[in-house]
Amino acid sequence: MKNLAKSIYRWHPSPPFFYGWIVLGTASIGALIATSVAQTVFGGVQDLIAGDIGWDRKTIALAATLGTWTSGLTMPFIGKLVDKFGPRWMMFFASLLVGFGIIYFSSSQSLWQFFTAYIVVRAIAGPNLQNLIPRTVAVNFFEKKRNFAMGITSLNRIIGESINIQIITGIATAYSWRTAYKVIGLVSIPLSLPILLLMRHKPEDVGQLPDGAVNTTLDKADPRISEQTWTVPRIMSLPSFWFIMIGEFVAVTSTSMTLFQVVPFLTDEGISQSTAAGALTLGNVLGGLSVPVWGYLTDRFTTKKIAICVLVLAILPSILFTVIDVPTYGFALVVLWTTITSLIFVLGSMMLGTVFNRASFGTVTGLTGPTRTAAMGLGPSVGAFAVAWIGSYMPIFLATSIGYFCVIFLYYNVRTENSRK
Repeated sequence: MKNLAKSIYRWHPSPPFFYGWIVLGTASIGALIATSVAQTVFGGVQDLIAGDIGWDRKTIALAATLGTWTSGLTMPFIGKLVDKFGPRWMMFFASLLVGFGIIYFSSSQSLWQFFTAYIVVRAIAGPNLQNLIPRTVAVNFFEKKRNFAMGITSLNRIIGESINIQIITGIATAYSWRTAYKVIGLVSIPLSLPILLLMRHKPEDVGQLPDGAVNTTLDKADPRISEQTWTVPRIMSLPSFWFIMIGEFVAVTSTSMTLFQVVPFLTDEGISQSTAAGALTLGNVLGGLSVPVWGYLTDRFTTKKIAICVLVLAILPSILFTVIDVPTYGFALVVLWTTITSLIFVLGSMMLGTVFNRASFGTVTGLTGPTRTAAMGLGPSVGAFAVAWIGSYMPIFLATSIGYFCVIFLYYNVRTENSRK
């Protein structure tokens, strides 16, 4: 029996192609589970929850903020753990905990139950299944196609968000948001099994090299020998690390601030909830499909140039939000803005990948995790309170545009040649 268990644990498929693609596919399962409580999904269904419980949007936004911030506090530890032990068991247990946690969350009756359940589930789901660990795995398995692979992890997240928005909206409209989340929790638990069976830490675990490279005479030494491990003090002494971290904080704050408000922005102008959620979903899907394309371009050209290009493109629709006729053009502009800005949530990781190697990527990403998730949490609350206080969405759209200008300056000053020193 013990030998059988070992055989099952060590088993992995031997496809005629690079195993990294299986790992990315497996990561999509984790993303589907995690994004049921992601900020984008929560923003898209917030009115359904608020209407049932009787709370206002600010309360729902505060829950999203606290959940995101809590997940950020865990990232430095998770980053070091995944570099040391690998993602397999971490993702497996996380998926189980999220599944059971969502079921409990769906039955919460009081404010403290709602906040506690959401915050704990979000803190587990975000770094383990949605961003930090999947991106670290992508960096571990891919070298020449690194940004393309990270684009795939972002596509996984965006597709998961789009599926969850529609499932939750559909079931909640027919029954309730509680039923919707209970169904998602029950489905999530068995989905943890393929994660345990298929996920691996590095290509060497299945007898391969990064990108599926062929082992040559020069490669027969351990390919990890040339990889230096960056210590935390050395990482933090590098100016480029700070430029990327601050730039990512500003970019994510600006984007999440607007992203959380686009559905209420449309519904307040007379567009139906289902149509507004459809705009967010369509933009997410198109954005998800575009992220691997942008990743491919960054692998061919430079990450910094592509990052600046995307930020410039994002400024135009952000400004147009302040002047358009919303009933006529709002749907299309939300789709356009969401499509363009989908890459922004992974740009910081792509920039880090040009400076630091795979041996330390989890640690580096963990260090930037608190500021990244602080930005994810800060944006919705700032946006919700600004709209409630001022009574207009215009300030958040202008602030988003100014934020993107600042990020362009910061990313321009990043030096990326350090990754090979």
